[in-house]
Parts: sequence; C-alpha cells; structure tokens
Amino acid sequence: MNAVDLDVVLIAGRFTLLDQSAQQELLPIALKTGVAIVAAGVYNSGILANPIPGAHFDYEPASAEILHRAEKIRNFLKENGLPLTAAALQFPLRHPAVVSVLNGSANLAEIESNIANFDLPLPSDLWEKMEGAGLIEPILSL
Repeated sequence: MNAVDLDVVLIAGRFTLLDQSAQQELLPIALKTGVAIVAAGVYNSGILANPIPGAHFDYEPASAEILHRAEKIRNFLKENGLPLTAAALQFPLRHPAVVSVLNGSANLAEIESNIANFDLPLPSDLWEKMEGAGLIEPILSL
C-alpha cells in the first residue's frame, strides 16, 4: 500500500475477535493512505462460528489454546445475551479503516443468519468490556 496507489485491500482472518494483527501495520497504513479495507475470514476458518473440539483456525485444526480463547469469548458473549457470530461479523467494523465485511454462506439459512447477525444491535460498550476482560486488544491509537 505504500508503493502502489490502491483503492481497496481485502484481508482475511487478520482483524477478528481472535486475531487483531492487521492493526499493527496494515490498518494504520490504510488510514494514512486512504485505502479502504474489506475484512473477510471473520470466523477464522469456522472456530468463531462454533468453537468446539475439532474446529478449524487458519484452515487447520485449532490448537487447544486457540480453542480455549474462542470458548472464553463465546462464554463472555453468551453471559451478555449475545451470539458469538454477531460479534464476530461486526467486530472488524469497529476500526475506521474497515469499510465492509465479506463472508461466505453455503445456503439460504446461512445468508439469513448472517443478515440477522449483522443487523443485531450490540451494546455500545461491548468492545470496551471485552478489552477490559482481556478478550480482545484495544484499537491502537489513530
């Protein structure tokens, strides 16, 4: 992005509830250069849709550590009456460089579920509470 004039960049799985590594370098550059970011892979290969033993993360079976982190996030959200999938879909949009979230659907039921999860109002203090609980990183200074 520093060398080429781009309008949009697609990132997959690097600004999610489990992996916020894109904000170390990519997202600040996007803000500086005016590049719009489309976030994909927000379920991190499925573990953020259903964190159970055997779930995948980055296209491989999730490690025990990753599974435990995903379960902690799911349980926190469940205690707050929120579905994990809604938070996973909406999380990337909290960063000002992210303009859209791209996700796949295998059938009509998944499309309808994704729409409902995108439209579900989340509490305005959810991300702050998750940061306070050590479940996600804060947005780095802009």
